[in-house]
Amino acid sequence: MQTHLHPLLAAVPGTTRQIHSFHYGPARAQGKVYIQASLHADELPGMLVLWYLKQRLADLEAAGALRWQVVLVPVANPPGLEQVLMDVPQGRFDNGSRENFNRFFIDVSQPVGDQVEGLLTQDPVRNLHLIRTALRHTLASQVPTTPLQSMRLILQTLACDADVVLDLHCDFEAVQHLYLAPETWPQVEPLARYLGSRACFFAEDAGGHSFDDCYTLFWAQMQARFPGRFSAPGFAVTLELRGVADVDHGLARQDCEALLNYLMLRGAIDGQAPPLPALLNPPTPLAGVEPLVSPVGGLIVFCAQVGDYLEAGQCVADIIDPITDSVTQVRCKHEGLLYVRSVRRMATAGMTIAHTAGPVAYRQGYLLSP
Repeated sequence: MQTHLHPLLAAVPGTTRQIHSFHYGPARAQGKVYIQASLHADELPGMLVLWYLKQRLADLEAAGALRWQVVLVPVANPPGLEQVLMDVPQGRFDNGSRENFNRFFIDVSQPVGDQVEGLLTQDPVRNLHLIRTALRHTLASQVPTTPLQSMRLILQTLACDADVVLDLHCDFEAVQHLYLAPETWPQVEPLARYLGSRACFFAEDAGGHSFDDCYTLFWAQMQARFPGRFSAPGFAVTLELRGVADVDHGLARQDCEALLNYLMLRGAIDGQAPPLPALLNPPTPLAGVEPLVSPVGGLIVFCAQVGDYLEAGQCVADIIDPITDSVTQVRCKHEGLLYVRSVRRMATAGMTIAHTAGPVAYRQGYLLSP
């Protein structure tokens, strides 16, 4: 195992921060896996999963069982991890720019395409290598001007040439779920089975150029410009490891084993992967997710649990005004799985308090939460 330090651009003199990446496996491996946790720095279950995964990978490496290179970044967002206001973590948005940490990763498809256009041959494997080399060089030439930009650039560079890219997040109170591009489902389905994911969401472009989208959209644009000219580049997927309070040894060990089983199935680790469990639910479109909004402020009393499948019109929560005694019911308009709900129990007017995953797409445009 090798540890690499990646210094972040300092905001002011006298301050330093760095990202630590941990590299396992042979240097000249035939494949690469990149896994990071806590890009939203207040989302910590993945950080514990990678703590377990570091130990298991060290043992596998010592036994000579790693075929691919595996790169782990357990703390993807040191600046956000330090943002705590009055004992409340503020790790989703950068205090300086007010930007979501998981948005606005850079698009370098045009300069990379221009570099390789006259160099591609009839060999799809060689062409993939050429594109990845140009991508690394293009990212290395970027000059960040803020700590946030430098952090995004470091993470994007570490992941850009990987065959499997996993971004570990969590939600508020939630069941395990995944976000992915629909064309990657054959590769991702075994992962969903091993993890026991209750929901998997398809979207070509969810909006905002998030970390997984910056990988997926780059290769989609390369394919559109050079159709059929290079071999399969791999995939990126976001794993939502339940809720913010699910920082639990048992769950982390379970998720660690699921990831190792999947990597064994992919051939990244020597051994016989265990049989695939049943798929708990079929994938659904991200455009079929219904945000449930409270029209008034008041106490939130949920009438449904995460993991419940709701019928159209079913009550999800009562919003109670303790002054006027009024009770306003928040009902879902569409059927679907209640896969996440708020940890807060006081609604403000217009607040999204839960989301359901429906089977039919009905939304367009920007599909992610702020």
